[in-house]
Amino acid sequence: MDHYDSQQTNDYMQPEEDWDRDLLLDPAWEKQQRKTFTAWCNSHLRKAGTQIENIEEDFRDGLKLMLLLEVISGERLAKPERGKMRVHKISNVNKALDFIASKGVKLVSIGAEEIVDGNAKMTLGMIWTIILRFAIQDISVEETSAKEGLLLWCQRKTAPYKNVNIQNFHISWKDGLGFCALIHRHRPELIDYGKLRKDDPLTNLNTAFDVAEKYLDIPKMLDAEDIVGTARPDEKAIMTYVSSFYHAFSGAQKAETAANRICKVLAVNQENEQLMEDYEKLASDLLEWIRRTIPWLENRAPENTMHAMQQKLEDFRDYRRLHKPPKVQEKCQLEINFNTLQTKLRLSNRPAFMPSEGRMVSDINNAWGCLEQAEKGYEEWLLNEIRRLERLDHLAEKFRQKASIHEAWTDGKEAMLRQKDYETATLSEIKALLKKHEAFESDLAAHQDRVEQIAAIAQELNELDYYDSPSVNARCQKICDQWDNLGALTQKRREALERTEKLLETIDQLYLEYAKRAAPFNNWMEGAMEDLQDTFIVHTIEEIQGLTTAHEQFKATLPDADKERLAILGIHNEVSKIVQTYHVNMAGTNPYTTITPQEINGKWEHVRQLVPRRDQALTEEHARQQHNERLRKQFAAQANVIGPWIQTKMEEIGRISIEMHGTLEDQLSHLRQYEKSIVNYKPKIDQLEGDHQLIQEALIFDNKHTNYTMEHIRVGWEQLLTTIARTINEVENQILTRDAKGISQEQMNEFRASFNHFDRGEAEFARIMSIVDPNRLGVVTFQAFIDFMSRETADTDTADQVMASFKILAGDKNYITVDELRRELPPDQAEYCIARMAPYSGPDAVPGALDYMSFSTALYGESDL
Repeated sequence: MDHYDSQQTNDYMQPEEDWDRDLLLDPAWEKQQRKTFTAWCNSHLRKAGTQIENIEEDFRDGLKLMLLLEVISGERLAKPERGKMRVHKISNVNKALDFIASKGVKLVSIGAEEIVDGNAKMTLGMIWTIILRFAIQDISVEETSAKEGLLLWCQRKTAPYKNVNIQNFHISWKDGLGFCALIHRHRPELIDYGKLRKDDPLTNLNTAFDVAEKYLDIPKMLDAEDIVGTARPDEKAIMTYVSSFYHAFSGAQKAETAANRICKVLAVNQENEQLMEDYEKLASDLLEWIRRTIPWLENRAPENTMHAMQQKLEDFRDYRRLHKPPKVQEKCQLEINFNTLQTKLRLSNRPAFMPSEGRMVSDINNAWGCLEQAEKGYEEWLLNEIRRLERLDHLAEKFRQKASIHEAWTDGKEAMLRQKDYETATLSEIKALLKKHEAFESDLAAHQDRVEQIAAIAQELNELDYYDSPSVNARCQKICDQWDNLGALTQKRREALERTEKLLETIDQLYLEYAKRAAPFNNWMEGAMEDLQDTFIVHTIEEIQGLTTAHEQFKATLPDADKERLAILGIHNEVSKIVQTYHVNMAGTNPYTTITPQEINGKWEHVRQLVPRRDQALTEEHARQQHNERLRKQFAAQANVIGPWIQTKMEEIGRISIEMHGTLEDQLSHLRQYEKSIVNYKPKIDQLEGDHQLIQEALIFDNKHTNYTMEHIRVGWEQLLTTIARTINEVENQILTRDAKGISQEQMNEFRASFNHFDRGEAEFARIMSIVDPNRLGVVTFQAFIDFMSRETADTDTADQVMASFKILAGDKNYITVDELRRELPPDQAEYCIARMAPYSGPDAVPGALDYMSFSTALYGESDL
């Protein structure tokens, strides 16, 4: 690789490209360099009356090369060799190369042999080294030189042109406006710059090249088509051509250089003054910033909220990250500027700079030390404060939560405790309220810990200097006051409930006692009223006397009953007294009874009213019973005579019927006289009936003075009359029997004797009794005995005999007709038979046939019965 390195100009050749790489990468650049370098060489050779056609051929002998160096340097080189031999050419080329080296240019890998041999790349490299050294190296613009100086010169000259932006020596020149701007800047009359268009680079380039060649004696070193057609024009070619513009305007540049020198001196002074002003301002600003910042860092006043402290920490971190680092740089820069300024002043033989009082570097260092002292511990304080506030926020939130929970729990509790529902409650309800209150007290006790926690948290918040402590304290105080009030109200309610319970229990006991005593007393009164109003029925004076005695005994109990009533009412009055004294609002009536004092008094008054009525009723009844007693005695006196009389008569009749002597006719006569004597006793019976009527009207149903009732007398009288009548009838029937059966008086006497001494064996006796006492009355009349005896001793009719008689009347038929009966028997007997005979149903039956056989059997069957 070929490098040109100028030790005198601080390696201005270092940025150049490698020639081999250039040629290998883009052959178009070699074409541009050939043309440009050839034109540049000819622009100088023509001053010596010569030129070259082919750059790599025409410099091979070294003669035109040496001539070129003499023209552009203005110095004479060693005398060239005029021989045609290769050695002569190499000698000439070496002389040229030595001259170039003598100008401080170090040639690397460029040897005379390559030039003599016509090596194009080496030749172009050599020419470029010459252009750099003699056309570009000495360019100096504002302390920049060579390539950078040339570039800066181009930028300064084209700066007023808005559509020109020179940043390099290749694509910045493609539109041609850069070349036109350089010409227009120095010779504005040569180009109408306003008519140029950025989108017409060929016209712009050709205009610049033509004007430069015609009016500025700068030959065409470039082709417009090559520049436009190449993506990146060759930098060396452009630099070479642009340097020609620089040197073309060298006259103007000299004046500019003089002005620059003056400006440079003035600029140094201005720069120094500006540095002084900048120092003063920077020092003043820095000191002012330190003055403002130190109180901020020394301020340890805590914020009230976590957010505010976090913002402070964030501000401090911004200060450390954003605000202080620039100030550190400013302080450092201030010291550097101060030192640089003093150095510049010393080098330019100017007096040293003395800052204003208090703005010395030492003053700034002292202030900076104070700043860092204030800053020391500030972040630690911030973090401690944040931890404290975090703890405070946690405690405050905990306080708020617990306070809110407690306040929600206590909501309505005071009103609940103040309510006087117990005033209208029953005992059972009071007991339920007490149970509920006990549960509430347990709940209240359970919340004691929370209240203590709330107070403890509030205390800790105060100790940690919480900003909102007044609000916390007020809320805590309110909770504590409310808690104390709840405790007082709870105790007060318990006392009220217990007092009410005790009162209600007392009342309940009184109610119970009242009920226990009122119920039997009420029952007693109701029983008394029932007894006093009871419509008694008595039949004897003893009974009424018994009632009167009982009534008197009842009246004797009334004072004690009245005392019981008053005691019962006293119990009720005790309840009323308790209610009035202790203002108990009774919720209801006595649960144990529905009996009210008003009812007791009402019933008692009724009893008192009923007593005299009962007295009167008993007195009246006593009088009535005395009257009845007289009626009883009156009836008894007669009944006790009539009853035995009837009984005596009955016994007499019995004896008469047994002991009668004489003929039946004599007996009959005697009995009728006896009957008459009995009938004559009838007025006494009637009189007794009158007395009995009075007794019945008086509703007298018993009589202890006699065992005889009117019914007994009547029955006895009727039985007496019946007995005498039957006895008479019996004698009459005996007469009929005697006459019908022809029984003699002696037989009758025997029958009588047998009847009076009737006695047979048991079986025989049963047979006879079934005949003489068919109704099982246990009585056998003498008439029945006569019938039996006459049947036993006489030849009497039988059912077969009657049946045989009917068969004779029927003409020996098994039935008999109605006409036959009416023809053969008397009318009444015939009708009797017709009415009782059943129709005959045998096989030989005819209409109207009657069954005399069953009739005969039934006839004697009835007689047997």
